[in-house]
Amino acid sequence: MFRFYRLTQWFTLLFVIAVFLAGCTSATPSQTAGQNESGQDSGSGDEGGTVVIAASTEPDTLDMHLTAWADDANTHIYDFLLARDETGKIIPSLAESYSVSDDGKVWTFHLRKDVKFHSGAPMTGEAVKMSIDRCLEICPDKSLLGPIEKVEVPEPYTVNIILSEKYAPFLSAAADFLVVLDPTRVDKLGDKFGDDPSATGPLVFSEKVRGTSLTYKLNKEYRWSPDNAENKGAPYSDKIVFRFLKDDATKMLEFKKGTIQIFQEVPTNFVKELENMPGVGISKVKTAGLDYLGFNNKHPFFQDVRVRQAIAMAVDRTPIVQYGMSGFAEPIYGPLPTTIPGYSQKIEDMAKEMYKTDITKSKQLLAEAGWTDTNGDGILEKDGEPFTTELLIEAGAEKQKIAVTLQSQLKEVGIDLKISTATDWVTFTEMMAKDKHEMFLSEYGYLDPDILYLRFGKGNPRGLHFETDELEALLVKARQEIDKDKRMKAYEEVGEYLVKSSPWIPLFNKESVTAYRDIEGFKESAATMIIFQDIKLKKK
Repeated sequence: MFRFYRLTQWFTLLFVIAVFLAGCTSATPSQTAGQNESGQDSGSGDEGGTVVIAASTEPDTLDMHLTAWADDANTHIYDFLLARDETGKIIPSLAESYSVSDDGKVWTFHLRKDVKFHSGAPMTGEAVKMSIDRCLEICPDKSLLGPIEKVEVPEPYTVNIILSEKYAPFLSAAADFLVVLDPTRVDKLGDKFGDDPSATGPLVFSEKVRGTSLTYKLNKEYRWSPDNAENKGAPYSDKIVFRFLKDDATKMLEFKKGTIQIFQEVPTNFVKELENMPGVGISKVKTAGLDYLGFNNKHPFFQDVRVRQAIAMAVDRTPIVQYGMSGFAEPIYGPLPTTIPGYSQKIEDMAKEMYKTDITKSKQLLAEAGWTDTNGDGILEKDGEPFTTELLIEAGAEKQKIAVTLQSQLKEVGIDLKISTATDWVTFTEMMAKDKHEMFLSEYGYLDPDILYLRFGKGNPRGLHFETDELEALLVKARQEIDKDKRMKAYEEVGEYLVKSSPWIPLFNKESVTAYRDIEGFKESAATMIIFQDIKLKKK
């Protein structure tokens, strides 16, 4: 699963090695090992039936151009212009081949000619152009597409995307963000498209019960699966139902009863029990992202770098991982995890050395910044104001445990940390949007190091509000560097700047755990999410 704009999970899971601007690729979907001559997987499961999923969060909308959340529950209505295999390599999808001009500004995509929308209308270059133009108008994160100047359709199944300048993450955008919508449905519904969406994906919208469930039919006409799916024929199941159960204990009970086949985002305290249950499969994969402690750098408390650095030195990640995440995470100090291209061991080592837990040095830096305990109550003051600040978190046992641990750790250096809990992720984002937060727990996920531009680039503050001319220049240089090796070197410079300035505190790279039962063919990755066309219910 992947949250685009926490950019979430969008794209939690497996180690990926993203491919950066190659000169040209062309490929035709090929038959995958394990299939019979008809292209169908020769498994032992039953075709048909309904697969029920206990989902983590209900999407705000099914319109991919408007959503602030993209995961399994709303993404599979659509296909992307390109796709990824489970290692993160970019592969053909709606576009069977592509090429780029010598100056890196014109991308040409040659589309498959056998693709149809759920309405039955053919998918052509004009639909791609309409989809991109619409996104450039209304997508809240249209910056992911880069500096698109215009889109041309010289032939019915050829699309030219013209950029105003080089943009290294463009292939990532084509594989992770560029979906194609049915123009007839867009014309009919306009901004209500999400009420009854139509696209080309393996799932066809059927019914939405707000706060309860989403039901999809499988697209039995689907014959254009990318090579990340083994089944190139019609999907096996009849229906996919996402149930939105807020209570983890209820999810666990329903899963044990067999009324749910897939349990996403299993709380860490349930994992051991599920591992010991007969017939239950467990998928554990590292996220392509990290969880972090964020500062609102516009707040007066956090405008002094010494204060930010002191807090970073007060944080001990070991109990956070062991207690908050039950060990299902790896401590991290630098701005990128090993699962995202651009990770640098040099930068990680530098950050770990600078911000290893050191209470004495933390107190010293705070004192240098003017924060001292003048009345002996254990809380620092400056100009008569106590260092009392608020940490905003999303509801959930893990976040609560992490927050309580941080509260205890910061108290050691004289900071009084209050915890404010939003009931759900939508409420959390609404509270963040009001821009009255002081500190917060969040995470990001994306398969391209340009995520750092989306967090710190000017106009993309994401609640951190840390925007400097020097950092902007480094981020722009990295996103415009076409040469892969030079681009990775550029992200070392970005990483060094972020480590020294400490506008946030990276905490850990977590494992996402999914449990499944009574089905065959389950697989997921950061790059593919769940491949629904491969899933079969097991024979009873």
